[in-house]
Amino acid sequence: QVQLVESGGGLVQAGGSLRLSCAASGSSGRISAMGWYRQAPGKQREFVARIITGGSTNYADSVKGRFTISRDYAKNALYLQMNSLKPEDTAVYYCNAESFPVDYWGQGTQVTVSS
Repeated sequence: QVQLVESGGGLVQAGGSLRLSCAASGSSGRISAMGWYRQAPGKQREFVARIITGGSTNYADSVKGRFTISRDYAKNALYLQMNSLKPEDTAVYYCNAESFPVDYWGQGTQVTVSS
């Protein structure tokens, strides 16, 4: 079992920045990859960014060049640095951990970007 707790969401003006954090606990040593997803009102959950344990990162086209995903293995933490935020980035952001055959999810943190 892996438990994930997100933090760092809030209200920010367009062009501003936020840093999301995700604290992992439990059997975190078996995690093969972690990522961020988001869900806006009335829309399906979508991929934002992903980092493979000890390896590469990938991003949704909509956030490339603005968002940076990183992981602190010593702290069992995942981060998402979000710069140049846009109103369309408004959503609930969820932390995800892949530990085959199970995907774990956090409870989400709200990000609201005002125009």
